[in-house]
Amino acid sequence: MSSTNEKVQSVETPPLVEYLKEEIPIEDIRDVSSPRRISSIDFVKGFAICFIILAHSALAWFDDDWRYLYGLLFTFLDILGPSLFVFLSALSVIFSIKRKKGKLSSKIIRNRILTRGVIIIIIGMLFNPMSLYTAGESVPFPMNFWGWNFLVFIGFSQIFSYYVLKIKKIPRVVIGIIIIIISPIIRQFIFDNKDTNVGFWILHFLITSPLPQVPFLPWLAICFISTVFGEYLYDAMIKGTKEAYYHLFRIFSYCGIILVITGFILGWRLQTPETLELSEYLHLDLLRIANQQDYYHFLGMPDFMVRNTMSNMFYNLGAALLIIAVSFYFIDIKNKSNQFIKMIIYYGKVSLSLFLIQFLFLPLYIGQFSIIFFPIVGIVYCGFLGLMMYIWMEYFNGVGSPEWIMVQLGRVGQKTEEFVKKETHVIAEKAKETIHKLKKEE
Repeated sequence: MSSTNEKVQSVETPPLVEYLKEEIPIEDIRDVSSPRRISSIDFVKGFAICFIILAHSALAWFDDDWRYLYGLLFTFLDILGPSLFVFLSALSVIFSIKRKKGKLSSKIIRNRILTRGVIIIIIGMLFNPMSLYTAGESVPFPMNFWGWNFLVFIGFSQIFSYYVLKIKKIPRVVIGIIIIIISPIIRQFIFDNKDTNVGFWILHFLITSPLPQVPFLPWLAICFISTVFGEYLYDAMIKGTKEAYYHLFRIFSYCGIILVITGFILGWRLQTPETLELSEYLHLDLLRIANQQDYYHFLGMPDFMVRNTMSNMFYNLGAALLIIAVSFYFIDIKNKSNQFIKMIIYYGKVSLSLFLIQFLFLPLYIGQFSIIFFPIVGIVYCGFLGLMMYIWMEYFNGVGSPEWIMVQLGRVGQKTEEFVKKETHVIAEKAKETIHKLKKEE
């Protein structure tokens, strides 16, 4: 009995508090879903987060005479920001799952994905009351915490993509395309009936939400389609040959071109708040902002540029694939590298923290810059945030950052599972010894 106790004590889990004090490898914090050997994904993710920072600062810091530029540029360049980042986030889940497969149990992998997703959703929900207040929308507490914003959907996509992987590639693509095609019809039907039936009102609240920046429909399709390309990317990474890389480049390029052309063909109709419901398609408000000048009056916004429409989803998916393909060609196939590329790759590794800390400084210069000063200020602001994150990560081990919190919670889940297994082992050993004693006594 004593020998058994000694064995149990030798493998006994240290106290949880002491365990959490152990230093986390900095590579685990930089980005828990980084593909490591595919640098272009981190580059594109960093590029997207830089554009998001510039877009948010432009909205806050442009003075009244130049605010129209935000509406004009963001209309054309939305493919470089949230749309691209959401696609990459769902795609990167593949690396979190397959890279650890065989090294960790399926339960630990699942718990890490769930933990990361839930934390991002909670953070996103905390942003919703502020977003609704800024938009002038009045939603009672606690319903004002619900809304499909950028972070909420990213968190959801992390979780949902894990389960979508159980479906084969072709059915995933078919389901994704069907969702894109039927989503506008479903949303319009729910919107038309939400004031006449409580059931439809609840569906509208859950599926579209009070502030539908990235609503459940049609963005659910991203989880089905992006994971397919994520698997192609992962397979190419594992093979690691030039032939596999060129094959991947062609897949991304051809599919990207087809989807962009599809978006163009389906989406040339001009949309205005009279033809599309503004509360359902918030992106359409950029038309109003772009027309806050005396130079030219835009009659409408092409359908493929209005986020959440069918043509826009095809266009955004195609643009994302083309941007990834071009970056993959130069960075991973041609091995192009310089200080700028390395800096943007680093931004991609700490993209979640960058997205969150940017809001701390936006209130400093509300409506104070013209087009003359903003480009300089915007670039300096991006550089300042990057330097801040570099110091935080490299000199303070990222303690307290969102990535650090997610890794810590994932380690808690892993340690808890190990503890349960060891406790089960101890109980089983004691049960065997008890049975053995009873047999001897008999």
